[in-house]
Amino acid sequence: MFENLSARLQDVFGNLRNRGRLTEKDVDAALREVRMALLEADVNFKVARDFTARVRERAVGEEVMKSLTPAQQVIKIVMSELTELMGGTAAKISFAPRPPTVIMLVGLQGSGKTTSCAKLANLLRKQGHKPLLVAGDVYRPAAIKQLQVLGGQLGIEVFSMGDKTDPVDIAAAAVERGKSMGYDVVILDTAGRLHIDDEMMEELGRIKSRVNPTEILLVVDAMTGQDAVNVASMFNERLGIDGIIMTKLDGDARGGAALSVRAVTGKPIKFVTTGEKLDAVEQFHPERMASRILGMGDVLTIIEKAQDAFDAEQAMKMEEKLRKQEFTLEDFLSQLQDVRKMGPIDQLLGMIPGLGKSKALKGVAIDEKDLARVEAIVRSMTPAERRNPGIIDGSRKRRIAAGSGVRVQDVNALLKQFEQTRKMLKQFGDAAKRGGPPARMPFMP
Repeated sequence: MFENLSARLQDVFGNLRNRGRLTEKDVDAALREVRMALLEADVNFKVARDFTARVRERAVGEEVMKSLTPAQQVIKIVMSELTELMGGTAAKISFAPRPPTVIMLVGLQGSGKTTSCAKLANLLRKQGHKPLLVAGDVYRPAAIKQLQVLGGQLGIEVFSMGDKTDPVDIAAAAVERGKSMGYDVVILDTAGRLHIDDEMMEELGRIKSRVNPTEILLVVDAMTGQDAVNVASMFNERLGIDGIIMTKLDGDARGGAALSVRAVTGKPIKFVTTGEKLDAVEQFHPERMASRILGMGDVLTIIEKAQDAFDAEQAMKMEEKLRKQEFTLEDFLSQLQDVRKMGPIDQLLGMIPGLGKSKALKGVAIDEKDLARVEAIVRSMTPAERRNPGIIDGSRKRRIAAGSGVRVQDVNALLKQFEQTRKMLKQFGDAAKRGGPPARMPFMP
């Protein structure tokens, strides 16, 4: 996400850093490039103009221009203004003082509403809530079935009254079901259209009046660019929304919608979805997103993903194994599975400071299929082979290769990499016993 914009901005600020002392002319030239980069990223023209004007006003002050590192001061200002542009602080869901909290999802057809309902329910359940999903889209073929399938995958109840009932009555009955069965969150999936029309808005207005939702969240597709911003403005004017869920942000290399929607509508982005899996949703943090755009990484999000993926007790056991140099292919497989739970590897690497796609990772293709292939090889081994790879001879390698659908050379490559990793861990273990670091860190496969 934001790949094109991020690359352009990092180039602009790279040139600024090389200049040392800055003049107003240098700042103006850099901000012209920033403005062009924002417009190319499909940011609203007025938003881009006002943004660069605010940055210039702060950047050409005497305190900045005469500082020892003026370029860093300008970048800091851009970071601050970019954060403010996207909302300043993370906007959270407002929960009702008396449950259930009713969250109504609205939006156009194809924006990802139904999937977002399931993803949001999954996220809230992880936070300790008990959500009820409501199939209120009675018009789109298979919409009810889709939500039921998603709910079944998550083990979350889906309330449905079929496709012959008025959606307003479905919503009201669902809220009563939530109250009687102890659900503290009720998430309403509503019908959309290919475009905004009076009939859809009138129905959504009736649902709003009947159940008085705690939150109305608009689901918009980030890949539609400025159309998403226009849709958000119209929904807000006619229905009144409390926030936005932006879908498919990982598929939009420009990101103009995410940068424009708060400034144009005044409504915050509360969640973003970044993949097809049902856990590919995260709360939107403006400061973290600004940091990603400027190539400074997003360590906090990595930590949160790791906390969700890794079991604390298992992590302690793994640490003990590493200290005792007892790391096996079974442990390797367990670690690989935990890392894959955190999301696509290239997205994770892009969050590490200094490893933005536009720089260190440019041209590096990280294929998830390679990780699946490695997992298949290890799973084709017997427990004894995983614990002691030294017993794997030629015939065993051929059996493992046949069982995992790879070549014998691929099995050899994995075993070689694993042995290199064990040697590296042994160096660290020996160094820890001596009370000092190893002389040199070897290549980590």
